[in-house]
Amino acid sequence: MPPQYGRSRRCGRYGRPDLRVLGRGRVAPPAATWPAARTQAARNRHAGSYRDNRGWWSGARTSNVRHVELKVTSLAQGDHVVVAVQGEIDLYTVPRLQRELSAALAADEPVRLVVDLSGVEFCDSTGVNALLAAHRKAREAGGDLELARPRPAVRKILQVTGLETVFTVLDSPVQSVGR
Repeated sequence: MPPQYGRSRRCGRYGRPDLRVLGRGRVAPPAATWPAARTQAARNRHAGSYRDNRGWWSGARTSNVRHVELKVTSLAQGDHVVVAVQGEIDLYTVPRLQRELSAALAADEPVRLVVDLSGVEFCDSTGVNALLAAHRKAREAGGDLELARPRPAVRKILQVTGLETVFTVLDSPVQSVGR
């Protein structure tokens, strides 16, 4: 290696006095190839982010992820309570479902709870756990929890996990609630 390319403390990793060290081993070309207009244009291009000290996270809040809300309605119908669920049951929406199921099971007498899943497009493990907890609570109080008309995706989850034998799954339509 020629001596002008040797390592030197003053010139960073490559040891050339005509190169500027940019950090992390990156170097800028010699100053002769960096006209003042070019560096000024680069400063102007990034002026907003440098002056405002903002990053990529503080810009406009646009996302491809759609906001999904869970709609839960309940209605007492004779000897049972129908809880109709619409949307996606996941980690972020399961607290709403838990509140409604707990409120429906808060009665002093045993209650037969029918959860209408015909409007549920997706259910993850937290949703399944919420349904299992409500089922256990209903059974302890002398009642029962039944699932009505689950869509194929939800039914597949129940089949794969073996919960189709734990829950009573109804294919008959229940009277619609809140629709």
